[in-house]
Amino acid sequence: MSAPQAPAALAEDTPLRRRVTVRGVVQGVGFRPYLYGLATELALTGHVTNTPEGVVVEVEGAASAVASFCDRIAAQAPPLARVESVHHRQLPAAGGTAFTILTSRTGGPARTLVSPDSATCADCLAELADPADRRYRHPFVNCTHCGPRFTIVTAVPYDRAHTTMAGFAMCADCAREYADPADRRFHAQPVACPDCGPRLRLLVARQRGVRSVDGVDPVAEARTLLARGAILAVKGLGGYHLACDATDQAAVALLRCRKARGDKPFAVMARTVNDVRHLVRLSPEERALMEGGVRPVVLVRRRPHPSYAAGDPRPAEAVAPGSPDLGVMLPYTPLHHLLLGLPGDPDGPRLLVMTSGNVSGEPIVTDDTEALERLAHLADAWLTHDRPIHVPCDDSVVRVCDGETLVIRRSRGYAPLPVSLPLPVRPALAVGGDLKNAFCLGAGRRAWLSAHVGDMDDVGTQAVFERAAEQLESLTGVRPEALVSDRHPGYRSGRWAERNAARRPVLRVQHHHAHVAAAMAEHGLDGTRAVIGVAFDGTGHGDDGAVWGGEFLLADYDRFTRFGHLAYVPLPGGDAAVRRTYRMALAHLRAAGIGWSDDLPCTAACPSDELRLLERQLERSLNCVPTSSMGRLFDAVSSLAGVCHRAGYEAQAAVELEGAALRAPAEDTAAYAFALHAPEENGGGAVRADPAPVLAAIVGDLRAGVGPALVAARFHRGVTGLVHRVCVRARERHGLDTVALTGGVFANTLLSSACAATLREDGFTVLRHHLVPPNDGGLALGQLMVAARATPTD
Repeated sequence: MSAPQAPAALAEDTPLRRRVTVRGVVQGVGFRPYLYGLATELALTGHVTNTPEGVVVEVEGAASAVASFCDRIAAQAPPLARVESVHHRQLPAAGGTAFTILTSRTGGPARTLVSPDSATCADCLAELADPADRRYRHPFVNCTHCGPRFTIVTAVPYDRAHTTMAGFAMCADCAREYADPADRRFHAQPVACPDCGPRLRLLVARQRGVRSVDGVDPVAEARTLLARGAILAVKGLGGYHLACDATDQAAVALLRCRKARGDKPFAVMARTVNDVRHLVRLSPEERALMEGGVRPVVLVRRRPHPSYAAGDPRPAEAVAPGSPDLGVMLPYTPLHHLLLGLPGDPDGPRLLVMTSGNVSGEPIVTDDTEALERLAHLADAWLTHDRPIHVPCDDSVVRVCDGETLVIRRSRGYAPLPVSLPLPVRPALAVGGDLKNAFCLGAGRRAWLSAHVGDMDDVGTQAVFERAAEQLESLTGVRPEALVSDRHPGYRSGRWAERNAARRPVLRVQHHHAHVAAAMAEHGLDGTRAVIGVAFDGTGHGDDGAVWGGEFLLADYDRFTRFGHLAYVPLPGGDAAVRRTYRMALAHLRAAGIGWSDDLPCTAACPSDELRLLERQLERSLNCVPTSSMGRLFDAVSSLAGVCHRAGYEAQAAVELEGAALRAPAEDTAAYAFALHAPEENGGGAVRADPAPVLAAIVGDLRAGVGPALVAARFHRGVTGLVHRVCVRARERHGLDTVALTGGVFANTLLSSACAATLREDGFTVLRHHLVPPNDGGLALGQLMVAARATPTD
């Protein structure tokens, strides 16, 4: 935040008038009533208003009081406010007898920031549970400190007329609160009550269609349906959830079957952290994330052997089979609190599965009519309401690594907060990748990342991408002068950029270079000194046409050099090898010169006819693009060790391999060792990390009776050792001592923690992701920064 200009030295009682412009998240968060109270306390006159460029205030009074007002603006701001800059200038004294709040001013470029959606605050929750309060059990209670924001905004400045609440006329009581600067609902745009607000209703599927359940409390009836094993579509802040009782094995299994989800873990919503303490190992940092204003899904390590006391909820086995973690979130809307039960309520579910309201691979449903159509084969009933959702926004997903937040999916509660950039960038739109798509709009020293969009192979997701890009451009006022995409020639995101270029340049950025640049950007590096980028993921288009993913790059924003990589192996059948991980294991064994004997789990898992076809495919190099992917090596080892032979969701084999490693005895410290081949051994080029000795050691351990847990732990330690050895070589040859750990593989906290600790012990500075995901959800930020060096800034 820029420092305010110091006022000229004046006598303390000299009348002074200043015009102050405050930028940041300062609209819809109680900022104007806060300034009203501050000005009144200091006996200042003047006015305050919302404008597209921020909150603009003029204050007049004693010089000392005006100075105090300017000093306190940022220091004592409301809870949801985020002050980025305070600029002021002196004006001629104009007199006046009061301080007033003016109607918002429209016109001009948008420079203010819209607040993310925020979980129900303690004051509103108390009203929700108070029988004497007029908002008792009102599913839409909110104030300036909480409630919907980003998902209901249609334009700026943030006023009710520019939200999806525009169609709800306030009753006299709500209008009085809305107009009273002393009330915490002063200009709370979603303000409502049972008399004038949105209406909740329950729709139930019947043989002849859907009917509305009238004459009963929709929440009470919904709870009854949940208790009977029904699956409900519940309208939230940024879209619909599919919900069922997480303790009901049949209901969870039915939801899993209907959604064609395979074994992918479900997240659960608990009343309080006390309802999951017996299930997970909960750190103070994880608890703070769960109970804070964002309320993301927090991935927490499961207890291997939970101890159940009387009354403790027991989740069904089908909630998260095979996962070492349980995704937990707490209620963040009044409706969630009512469904799960208010304090003192003995009835209702203790744990609910809460998963995105969509078919796997499709975007989250937000439209009510669409929900009845697209979720008809998934849900038994719809708990919905008539407040429209303007911007889709799925739940954010985070975990804690070494006491610090690691964002896995950046969406509700974080979007659309910008990331501050270390360098100014020309107005540009970076479109991200095709998996876990999130795009990035940048200008000057700000980058706005979109909410999670999804996988771009679905036509509906592409439409969501386009609408979201238009929405973010409208809110920020940024008009992109360039588009940036991945170099992959087949990415749909890149094709969209080409189609929508409209005479603007389209810049292509290599996938793993973008990963490294994203880590540099969020840590504020200006790019004047290169870093060692360790970019490990499943797939990324390489400059040589191969599939990269086990990369050691020497990189700044201008360029990168491939210092090292995992040795190439064939990827037999492309996506087939990703889904059937035994194919990847067999390909790695063949590349290492190890026979496919029947005693190996991966060989036994492969059907005999497929085994013969795979052998011929590898011999003839048919549909076998070479890959250096570390993600695919994790898949191979997972199958070789007998942990996971078929992946029903992305990274399942790697996730389960990490889980197996966590079960290994702590006293075992053995590690498998990769062979490193220097560039001169490879005919020049990069250091090559050969996993053949690792695979041979695993086969030897398996034949000696070593179990999957020890194999998994020794493999993780082997990869950690590889990272350290290659980084040491890079430091010796190039004098670099900062390492960026990036790419989806580093969502594995066991690996990330071990690599960071080993590198730091040897004097390296380690950069890990905290603001954007290490996976492709953070790719667009890096694309933006690399493109900034390829285009002139204003």
